[in-house]
Amino acid sequence: MVRTLTRKTFALSALVAASLMATGVMASDKTEPRNEVYKDKFSKQYESWHDTAESKEIVDMLEEVPSLVVLWAGYGFAKDYNAPRGHMYAVTDVRNTLRTGAPKSAEDGPMPMACWSCKSPDVPRVIEEQGEDGYFAGKWYKGGAEIVNTIGCGDCHEKGSSKLRMSRPFADRAMATLGTPFDKASKKDKQSMVCGQCHVEYYFEKTKEKKGFVKFPWDMGTTVEQMEVYYDNMEFADWTHAVSKTPMLKAQHPGYETWQLGVHGKNNVSCTDCHMPKVKNAEGRKFTDHKVGNPFDRFEETCATCHEQSKEFMVNLTKERKVKVADLKARVEAQLVKAHFEAKAAWDAGATEAEMKPILMDIRHSQWRWDYATASHGVAAHAADEALRVLGTAVDKAGDARVKLAQLLATKGVKQPIAYPDTSTKAKAQAALGMDMKKMNAAKEEFKKTTLPKWDEEAKKREATY
Repeated sequence: MVRTLTRKTFALSALVAASLMATGVMASDKTEPRNEVYKDKFSKQYESWHDTAESKEIVDMLEEVPSLVVLWAGYGFAKDYNAPRGHMYAVTDVRNTLRTGAPKSAEDGPMPMACWSCKSPDVPRVIEEQGEDGYFAGKWYKGGAEIVNTIGCGDCHEKGSSKLRMSRPFADRAMATLGTPFDKASKKDKQSMVCGQCHVEYYFEKTKEKKGFVKFPWDMGTTVEQMEVYYDNMEFADWTHAVSKTPMLKAQHPGYETWQLGVHGKNNVSCTDCHMPKVKNAEGRKFTDHKVGNPFDRFEETCATCHEQSKEFMVNLTKERKVKVADLKARVEAQLVKAHFEAKAAWDAGATEAEMKPILMDIRHSQWRWDYATASHGVAAHAADEALRVLGTAVDKAGDARVKLAQLLATKGVKQPIAYPDTSTKAKAQAALGMDMKKMNAAKEEFKKTTLPKWDEEAKKREATY
């Protein structure tokens, strides 16, 4: 009797599935974007993943480091940049940031569709349904009702399984350029590769054929110099600096690249070894803790599996490295802020493009290297030596730019030192750049009040048909 009912149930399920497929309302056959679907089958993993919501605090990095406003003048990060939070906030934070603006239609807004690419398992779902051409086409607003589930199961695992996968084809292609395709990689390498789909440097292509596509600049290698040459060779710029007119590069978050160059990467210690360790549940059974966070929070399951030193020793060692990196980072920032304003003074004094070109290249390279080290979250733990090396070259290049500017300004009869505007706070820096923050914030609040509920309602209706 039980067997008969099971067969009937199976037949009914198959009939329903066939009907749904015919009407085109099933989720992708490769990606289940709804994380809650897995809360029973993988309960411990789901619960620990959900705990990433505990990182509620919003830290305004522009308030903490006002010079960032000047360094990113003319780019979205000068409007708004908060320290990254847990995976549970990925969609929430990209919706709320001023960087994505307050668009009113699929053709409106400052950002491309590609800005969703690391935020949700809905991204591979849409790519599977529409192809990369369909997914990347258009502006960020277009994905609002589609990209609604935050970073989770479907980003790293095959549908209904714990088996790892590369869910982004652009990331899969990038990994292959480094010599080891994902399907040929070891288990250890795969554990880091899935994290490397998002925790990497990337840019948005500007070619006619692939405008707005995400690409990793790894064709020549993954060091800061190799990526710099790659960008220079194709004369790529993320934006033109609003003060100095420098063609700028914005590093994203090259954690995968810097991890490779550090002691952990060189010793094949994967991202999951430190950030998603195996832990025991109440019954003594091991599972992978998905509360991605600071390894020191679970010292016995992370650091202590390799290191004999105490937790206190390891914490203090890391703090010392952070202080050294932060000190050199601040020195680069101070040099670059002055270089940008000195470059403006040179332009204002009648400097030619030929005179400014080598200076702007020094500024571009200095800030790229500073940003590469700064945006590599956790770099003081991953590869402190590399961070200090790169920041050292950034100081040198900023210094070179300022020496050349001093010489040029002298030939133009400009009295030195020039007058620098007050950029000692976020508000003063944004005001010095002529940014109407009151208008931007008002528009964003209206967007959140009127548009976000519509996106959520549309998404709810779509998912009810899965």
